[in-house]
Amino acid sequence: MRNNQKSQKPHAVYVVEGEGESAFWTKIGAAWRHEDGKGFNISLTCMPLNGRLVVREPKAEEAGR
Repeated sequence: MRNNQKSQKPHAVYVVEGEGESAFWTKIGAAWRHEDGKGFNISLTCMPLNGRLVVREPKAEEAGR
């Protein structure tokens, strides 16, 4: 893990199956923004077979930790 990854809060990576209110979100990893802001390093705990990947910023209460 790089030094910048230790200091910043990671984005959450989810696999999302379904649409709208009935969508099922499963957290499967984390993503750290590159220092230049043009990409991410992503670490996954599993590889989804279907659904779509979604990367979300940390929630305000998590970012303040």
